[in-house]
Amino acid sequence: MGEASPVQWRERVPVWRERQASPLPASAPREKARIVIVGTGPVGLAQAIDLGQRGHDVVVLGRFDFVPLGSKAICFSKRSLDILDRLGVGERAVERGVIWNVGKVFWKDEREPVYQFDMLPVKHQKMPGFINIQQYYLEDMLLERIAELPNIDIRWGHDVTGVELGNADAGVAVASAAGDYHIDAEWLIACDGNKSTVRDLLGLDFEGRVFEDNFLIADVKMKGERPSERWFWFDPPFNPGQSVLLHKQPDDVWRIDFQLGWNIDREACVRPENVDPLIRAMLGPDVDYEPEWYSVYTFQCRRMERFVHGRVLFAGDSAHLVSPFGARGCNGGFADIDNLGWKLDLVLRGEANADLLESYNAEAVTTADENILNSTRSTDFITPKSKVSAIFRDAVLELAREFPFARSFVNSGRLSTAVSYPAGPLNTPDCDDWKGKGVAPGFPALDAPLGEGWLLERVGKGFVLLCNGDPGFTVPGVELLDIADAGNIDLLIERYGLSPGAATLLRPDQYVAARWKSPTEAAVTEALARSKGASGS
Repeated sequence: MGEASPVQWRERVPVWRERQASPLPASAPREKARIVIVGTGPVGLAQAIDLGQRGHDVVVLGRFDFVPLGSKAICFSKRSLDILDRLGVGERAVERGVIWNVGKVFWKDEREPVYQFDMLPVKHQKMPGFINIQQYYLEDMLLERIAELPNIDIRWGHDVTGVELGNADAGVAVASAAGDYHIDAEWLIACDGNKSTVRDLLGLDFEGRVFEDNFLIADVKMKGERPSERWFWFDPPFNPGQSVLLHKQPDDVWRIDFQLGWNIDREACVRPENVDPLIRAMLGPDVDYEPEWYSVYTFQCRRMERFVHGRVLFAGDSAHLVSPFGARGCNGGFADIDNLGWKLDLVLRGEANADLLESYNAEAVTTADENILNSTRSTDFITPKSKVSAIFRDAVLELAREFPFARSFVNSGRLSTAVSYPAGPLNTPDCDDWKGKGVAPGFPALDAPLGEGWLLERVGKGFVLLCNGDPGFTVPGVELLDIADAGNIDLLIERYGLSPGAATLLRPDQYVAARWKSPTEAAVTEALARSKGASGS
């Protein structure tokens, strides 16, 4: 059996939504499966939907027989919302969440921000810059979407206890209250979090840095008139020498992050009698609030050396960890599954060699490294470890009031944005003189109005040739999207540099693969092959 029974897990982890423990599969004690996903968090559920929508049978193994409550991810970026929209839950998430685009940075006791920023500088897109929503609400939505896909089999209370790598599969030992069994999985995707059982069973580990600082998450329920913005304080009078972050969530829940320092009593810090003075110092002695969740976390920026290990693929927190400031954890996980899903789909269909998954490793590691770099820099700025670093930080904040150049140095947790792969192995280099216009190969597609809807609503299932005028040919495996006769296309033409006759090839994950001023059938065919890993490296 696993390391803890469902009853024991309930003693350790608070329950948000009950799920009935799943029985043994009919094929037990041994079965075969093409895809097994370990983990029922948002990353694992999203990966299941992505592959299920592409027509594959998916088995999802979840250690718990419930959806956990607790203070986890709340900030979801525009790129994640674009991905969730492709999976059928984006609109529901935006409707339920708290929309925000503006962040403000305060210093000491000043009432006006020294700096503010806009997370949606390019307007006229379907999705906002960010939403805040409790992770368990989003998990509910993902599970509702999964209920619409009969080819996804979620097994609640089924715990992985062994993994054995083979040449053509991965053997998975599973324990449940109903009994033990074994799955021979053609592909195993580990989405089982920062304490990944799959990673541990394979003897793999993280590499990176643990920072000497701790933060208190205090989720509290209260009425408030503050706007739906991200507010961050450096050295405020209500937490001298430290920092504080405030976010609004649905249902009048507010998240407050208090910097605590390194040498603390973690257990004592979450006691209500010790949290209450911090909250009242910040919000006032007469504030009326109810505690929702208190926890302490330590900054970490670490990742696995590789995310692809034979028939086992890692995504999300099982592959990489970053500090919460910047909202790069779950958003980075969604980027992983978005990158992996279409590539594994092609491999399963026999349209690409398994070597294509090396491009997942390359691009996902690039994303993780950028997230770790930004998260590390934000942590160093928020928590300077030397007198010189503190002087530099304070000088930047002082200058940021008046001088725009200094604002680029202010780092209160630079927020998650889509990562580009300009030197990626699947790109076809530009052959024409685009003069810096449009979205280049290796960059994520930029949304724009198209007719009565949006561009990103029309792409994301397979390869799409976005063109301004019929090119006069078709390429098998590529959908033609001619916008010439569509309405409301001025911004789309401007954003992609789509002069008459021009075309852009989009990957199934809404990244640009190639573009031409005058496309030819041979050029598009070659770019398609390259995007499938058949040429170029």
